[in-house]
Amino acid sequence: MSAKWIMIIAAFLPFLAAVSAKVGGKGFQNHTPREWLAKQEGWRARANAAQANTFEALPFFYAAFIYALFIQPVAPELVLKLGLAWVLLRVAYIYVYIRNLSSLRSLIWFAAFGVNLSLLFV
Repeated sequence: MSAKWIMIIAAFLPFLAAVSAKVGGKGFQNHTPREWLAKQEGWRARANAAQANTFEALPFFYAAFIYALFIQPVAPELVLKLGLAWVLLRVAYIYVYIRNLSSLRSLIWFAAFGVNLSLLFV
């Protein structure tokens, strides 16, 4: 997988969480999606929170990924593997967040954060 595709997939992760919150939701209308999401409870509210957290995580990932690709003297294959690991961890993060597995969610969050640090210091 190329760096371009890793970055594109990472960009779509928040939407994965958002769509899962909205699909089949009672009374959902795309005219006021944020208002509707703010009123949700349970797994839909957690999916929305996972969306927000994933948007928050993207800037650090992008910065670390680009830094590792262009500034840090590291084998590009390793950078791509770490980028893919981050994407997969964030997919798992969204899943466990929606499932309300809070301890596992925190572990996965720390693992993804660790990947970012690895990108900076490999």
